[in-house]
Amino acid sequence: MLDHEYTTKEMFRKNFYKDWRKEMTSEEKSKITDINKCNFTEMSEYFKAQSEARKQMSKDEKLKIKEENERILQEYGFCVMDNHKERIGNFRIEPPGLFRGRGDHPKMGMLKRRIRPEDIIINCSKDSKHPKPPQGTRWKEVRHDNKVTWLVSWTENIQGSIKYIMLNPSSRIKGEKDWQKYETARRLKKCVERLRAQYREDWKSKEMRVRQRAVALYFIDKLALRAGNEKEEGETADTVGCCSLRVEHIKLYSKMDDQEYVVEFDFLGKDSIRYYNKMPVEKRVFKNLQLFLENKQPEDDLFDRLNTSILNKHLQELMDGLTAKVFRTYNASITLQQQLKELTSPDESIPAKILSYNRANRAVAILCNHQRANKYLLSTCTEMYICALINDLCGVLRMVEVKRKAVQRIEEQLMKLQMQATDREENKQIALGTSKLNYLDPRISVAWVKKWDVPMEKIYNKTQREKFAWAIDMAEEDYEF
Repeated sequence: MLDHEYTTKEMFRKNFYKDWRKEMTSEEKSKITDINKCNFTEMSEYFKAQSEARKQMSKDEKLKIKEENERILQEYGFCVMDNHKERIGNFRIEPPGLFRGRGDHPKMGMLKRRIRPEDIIINCSKDSKHPKPPQGTRWKEVRHDNKVTWLVSWTENIQGSIKYIMLNPSSRIKGEKDWQKYETARRLKKCVERLRAQYREDWKSKEMRVRQRAVALYFIDKLALRAGNEKEEGETADTVGCCSLRVEHIKLYSKMDDQEYVVEFDFLGKDSIRYYNKMPVEKRVFKNLQLFLENKQPEDDLFDRLNTSILNKHLQELMDGLTAKVFRTYNASITLQQQLKELTSPDESIPAKILSYNRANRAVAILCNHQRANKYLLSTCTEMYICALINDLCGVLRMVEVKRKAVQRIEEQLMKLQMQATDREENKQIALGTSKLNYLDPRISVAWVKKWDVPMEKIYNKTQREKFAWAIDMAEEDYEF
């Protein structure tokens, strides 16, 4: 990891050194007292050489490795579920290494320990033939729980979280769960206006707990904030969600930049990624927030009469299956559909259409705060300004269409390169993958692809096409979320 910027971070180096010392002999401890005097280049060169050697292998050597990997896949990569042979997700356990985390994670640099057979729980049916542990070892447990979908689990040492091996995303059960998730979000679409009217009414409630719940729900709906689950004991990252916001995480401005009733948010969200946003809110929300802040210290809870389970219990009463997360899925999907309608123009080339698609996807990623680690977004204002400039540029390019074929061909190539460059530039600080895989109804993308004759592989790679096979089969070009 020497070439990675992580190793220059003070937190990373401090955590690594602390964990490394635990592994040292007493002789090493007395010798190695300052990480800044340590030189790891020899090891680094060794691993680079190993990597290079793998690249230089002969065809036969590569084929041998391929055949061995195929044998392992056949042995461990499938299971039988309800009499169907199903592909298993990633059945290889991560080797030991150094924890990176996302954002400025307080545990970066810590040592991820090797997982031993004694750490592993196998889950299967009583009469099944399950993998045997390596000779001289035993599994932690073999259990038969048919109420869960995981096949293997273990607890990792950094966060103390449970890791699972599950079925492949393309499996029947995963596809069904995916489909149900988006159908729940579509059901929310039918009643979302009623729910919004309800929480607006609740801003005037005589009960403080009802007002707090209504304002939190407004934020979850409008800003796609996560609800924020209660953290495990001993979890050190100070990350919060909507229900766990503290007084210090928001500032109120009666007037700011020609806008009234502005709320400024600044906190660490999931994976220690900073959420920073300035948003004008309705007057009653603003007045309620002033009320919630009264006589409180910076470290006090903003919503002191609310937690995630109270909120989700209330949502359950409003609509069967409704949780805070469903709002995120609904808002992400509806945003994608609206943006695709606005941005796609029939006379665009395929590269230009793909740029429009990625722009629509970026709008969702901005909504959901899916940033690349350690990067903060430009303000929405700057973002819109850049988009406007690029649109003008594309407009100019379209005006300068030349009829002669040779020039046209060169222009198309230029356009393609330009679209890709624009795409890359706009994408620098935003991670599109998360929303694409978890929050966007894939049928919206499939319908768009079919309507505009864009090759499916330009939107979804092979793994994603397998995961969303159900949507590719199901959605026609007229599909509406």
